[in-house]
Amino acid sequence: MNTSHANSPRAVLWDFGGVILSSPFEAFNRYETEAGLPKDFIRGLNARNPDTNAWAKMERSEVSLEGFVALFEEEARHHGHQVDGWRILQALSGDIRPQMVEALRRCKAAFRVACITNNMKSGEGPGMARSPEKAKAVADIMTLFEHVVESSKLGLRKPDPQIYRHACDLLGVAPEACIYLDDLGINLKPARAMGMRTIKVGDPAQAIAELEAMVGIPLRG
Repeated sequence: MNTSHANSPRAVLWDFGGVILSSPFEAFNRYETEAGLPKDFIRGLNARNPDTNAWAKMERSEVSLEGFVALFEEEARHHGHQVDGWRILQALSGDIRPQMVEALRRCKAAFRVACITNNMKSGEGPGMARSPEKAKAVADIMTLFEHVVESSKLGLRKPDPQIYRHACDLLGVAPEACIYLDDLGINLKPARAMGMRTIKVGDPAQAIAELEAMVGIPLRG
């Protein structure tokens, strides 16, 4: 790695669901199997009209959970299938990835760290499926970040470039000095266009290895 000052990152920005937590897509696929839906039907619905669909409105706090469920079920019917919108919300809970939390802790010791997350209002949605123990564990992880940039509070959501700029402004760090991790290519594209180095998270171990190469410090115990 080139460790010259110009090339050294100053901040590491993290998505939450699909990075720190396991991907909701795995849970969506399990539900699709149970309900006899085509594989990736739910993911496909969320990708259609990505700025105006039920999912986008929920993450910008433009609809209530009940409103989301009604809109999402209507979108599914329009594309030929019945879905249970409440089950979709519960699938968002995700499992904590301890190796990612360890990498975050180690990055925090050397760099600025923040989270940029598309989420629902606090206490809604995914929390329904979380035990009190898990909810506390997630809250504890959130305290590791200097800033948590939440779509539901800002009324902006990824991939809107403004949400990434907001995170950089909070940290006082230029995009060119940031690394950003997300599990969705559509969310990485604007970050990359702003000058951030990006990592697409699929296999967590591979993503951590890529991050180690960029930051130049060990991130695994």
